[in-house]
Amino acid sequence: MEEVQDAESETQAREIANRMWEYWADAPNAQAQAMLDRGMTKRSAFDFLGALADFDQLISYCPDYAEGYNQRAFVHYLRRDFAAALTDLDRALDLSPRHIAAMSGRALSLYGLSRLEEAREALAAALKLNPWLPERYLAEPGGPLAPLGAEDVEL
Repeated sequence: MEEVQDAESETQAREIANRMWEYWADAPNAQAQAMLDRGMTKRSAFDFLGALADFDQLISYCPDYAEGYNQRAFVHYLRRDFAAALTDLDRALDLSPRHIAAMSGRALSLYGLSRLEEAREALAAALKLNPWLPERYLAEPGGPLAPLGAEDVEL
C-alpha cells in the first residue's frame, strides 16, 4: 500500500494495484480458487445469477475469505442492488479492513443509495490508501463526492 501511495504515475499505480488484486484473488485453497474463478468468469459474461450462486457457494465454504464477499458485492452492485452490495462490502471490510477495492465499492454503493456524506467519507478513506483509484474523480471539485464546500470551486 505504501508503494501505491508513492507511485509517480497512474501507470505505475495501476501495476501496483494489479499486484494487490493478485493477492486478494488468491483463494485459501484450490477448491475455493475454482469457485472464485468460476464466479468471476460468469460475472464477466454477465451471468449475474450464476456468479451469485458461485460466490454464495464460496462464502459458505470459506466464510472468512474477504474476497468472496467483495466479489458477490460487485455482482450486487452491477445489478443495482446497492443495499445488498453494502452488506457484503461491510463484511469484507470486517475481514480485511484495508481492502481498497471493497472500500471504494462501499463508497460507490453508498453513493447509489444517495447516502452522500457516508459515501464521501468512505471514498476519502479509500483514497488515503490509494490516491490513484479511478473513482478519485468523484471527489474532485465539482464531483458528486467532493468534500463539502468544494463544489463551488471552478474547474
